[in-house]
Amino acid sequence: MVNIETTPEGPAHARRAELVELVKRTGFARVADLSRELGVSEVTVRSDLTALERDGVLGRVHGGAIYGHGPTGLETSFETARQSAADEKRRIGIAAAALVTSGSSVLLDVGTTTTAVAEALLAREDLDDVVIITNGLSIALALESAIPRFTVVVTGGTLRPLQHSLVAPYASAMLERIHTDLAIIGCTGVQVAAGVTNVNLPESELKRAMLHAADRSVVVADASKLGRAHVGVIGGLAEFASIITGTEAAADDIAALRAAGSDVQQV
Repeated sequence: MVNIETTPEGPAHARRAELVELVKRTGFARVADLSRELGVSEVTVRSDLTALERDGVLGRVHGGAIYGHGPTGLETSFETARQSAADEKRRIGIAAAALVTSGSSVLLDVGTTTTAVAEALLAREDLDDVVIITNGLSIALALESAIPRFTVVVTGGTLRPLQHSLVAPYASAMLERIHTDLAIIGCTGVQVAAGVTNVNLPESELKRAMLHAADRSVVVADASKLGRAHVGVIGGLAEFASIITGTEAAADDIAALRAAGSDVQQV
């Protein structure tokens, strides 16, 4: 590629557009990799990233950049995300809720797919004496009508308005003192090499704590999440008992996950 490090405004604009596309492919890219791909120095890449972060296009993290930091990024509001793949999420929710038994304890992660799990749990009139611990305010409110059949516990922590979620500080401190039978965890990426990932770092930290606080963990992810990798690592595929996704998922993505040893349920 031609080195356009010192070229005028037009080529610089084109370079930054290409840079954004490179970061968008996986949600995260390192400065060194971007430098090599674009054929410019790391100094130029850092300058471009500063400009793009200022414009709200990318977010800077140590050693690189993420796509999903600003209003044009991968992370959308709870209300917007809920409208996407609604029927698929409903089916996933029913399948995940079927794993819950009376007298058990469940960690239920924040998100639109996990909210579908909460709604499916409400519909299960056979369930009784279930403890559900969540960091999602929308989920806690959705489950309120099931009290006293369900005991609903909110983690506490700092409120993130975009997802109505509670994160550190303090949210993870509670998880260090509990142990549950099951954790149902959402994400924004499931990929063989990267594992289960999320675009938001504070939420990734809490999801990882949920994973470690449960005897068994499952991932709920609609088809759009498969084959993607983002900056926040929740855990490797082997750390999850199963992945529940929709029949809309690409055959290649499913085959790759199963070849890696994952139990994938399509509903």
